[in-house]
Formats: sequence, structure tokens, C-alpha cells
Amino acid sequence: MALLHGHITSGRGDFAQWIEKYHAHYQQLTGLELYPGTLNLRLAQPYTVPAGSLRLCPQNYGGTVGVYLVPCRVFDRAAFILRTDANERGDGDHPREVIEIATDIKLRDAWDLVDGDLVRVEVTE
Repeated sequence: MALLHGHITSGRGDFAQWIEKYHAHYQQLTGLELYPGTLNLRLAQPYTVPAGSLRLCPQNYGGTVGVYLVPCRVFDRAAFILRTDANERGDGDHPREVIEIATDIKLRDAWDLVDGDLVRVEVTE
């Protein structure tokens, strides 16, 4: 199990629409009803998706973007690190030091989180 620590940072708000639009595909892969949005964390070091991670492939949902889904735990909740192919390559909207966490609730509201707060993530894969 890998342990990551990152500071909350604001994102673009893009993932929310895609989680909502492709809800059934995300639910099938994760077993969770993901909240339409992610919590962005900036790590001290670049993050690389582990080999063999779950994947939402564009051809499986009729889209154009592949997404890796890495099982993790945040605040002792089942969650997933979501990372697009472009972000994994390092030429996407986020640098490789930024990870996006998705779970079944809005973490900011549930834990009164604000930008700059330090969050611990246990990668369970």
C-alpha cells in the first residue's frame, strides 16, 4: 500500500460533467455511485499510475478520453484516483503532481476542507 500526502488545490471543475454523463460506466468499474466532482490534491512529487490499474477506455463508452481509476482510501472511505491519459503522459490540464480523487460524497463539504489543507491518501491497489 502506498501512502500519498497532498494539499488541496482548486481544479477546473471539468471532471464533474464527465462523471455525471458517464455515471453508469464509472459505477460499473468502481462499484460506487461517484459524486460528480473530484478533490484535487497537489503532491510534492509526480505521481505515476500503477501498472494494471482499472481503466475506462474511450471505445467502451463512445468517448475520446481514456481514464485510469486507481483504488484508494481517503478519510477511511473507498475512493479512486482518476487520471486522464493526457495527465498521465504529462501533457494534460494538470501536472503529474496533481491527482484527482473521486468518491461517493463531496469531500470538501463532508470534512469542511479548503484549499491548502493536507489530505492523506492510501493507494490500495
